[in-house]
Amino acid sequence: MGEELTLEECFSGLEEIIEKMQDTEVSLENSFVLYEQGMKMLKNCNQKIDAVEKKMLKMNEQGELEEF
Repeated sequence: MGEELTLEECFSGLEEIIEKMQDTEVSLENSFVLYEQGMKMLKNCNQKIDAVEKKMLKMNEQGELEEF
């Protein structure tokens, strides 16, 4: 996961991880690995959403931030 992913790629990656974790053939050890990957992916998604929210704010004439 060294390259920068888009928000859509993050959500897609989370969906793939969830599907793999729901497989009854996945070992407990692999479940922990998938869980860790999912948490990292979720953190990445949250950071991207936060960045978008910040872009959606603009300054009004008084220099105060307001929603765009």
